[in-house]
Amino acid sequence: MVETTGGFTSAQLALEAQTLVLPSLSQAEAIEIGEIAIGLGRDRALPIAVEVRMGEWIVFHISLPGSKPENDWWIARKARVVVAKGTSTMFERVAAEEAGVDWYEHNQMPEELHAVHGGGIPLNVTGTGMVGILLISGLPQVEDHLLGVEVIAEYLARKGEQSAIH
Repeated sequence: MVETTGGFTSAQLALEAQTLVLPSLSQAEAIEIGEIAIGLGRDRALPIAVEVRMGEWIVFHISLPGSKPENDWWIARKARVVVAKGTSTMFERVAAEEAGVDWYEHNQMPEELHAVHGGGIPLNVTGTGMVGILLISGLPQVEDHLLGVEVIAEYLARKGEQSAIH
């Protein structure tokens, strides 16, 4: 078995993506996802930048204390990977590691413009597919990915609670 970043497998990450599908994604919902990320970041004093996009539209962006200007460069590079491939940046990295290929060469996408580092997660909607992206930068890449997964899971849990109440 190939050693992969974070010990993840592409199969595990594909299954994870299936559990993170949203019922819908409006502008308000995209902002709510960003606010959950920032809430966790503030509570934990994380030096992160967070961005939420709907298509190419940046509907939420904030850089918490300790984050740096280069986090925006990382976010843009991660976003290009998610847009091009429709999967998380961590999935793309791990799949390339499993296949023993250089992701950038294999996909003919330059590293200067693309980053297969954790923290770029597609926001998929049931019956529609990818309609947005959650992007996190500032932590080691496995932590960026895990925080993004936690944010979407928390958002889904809140939505489940709201639908149970109404």
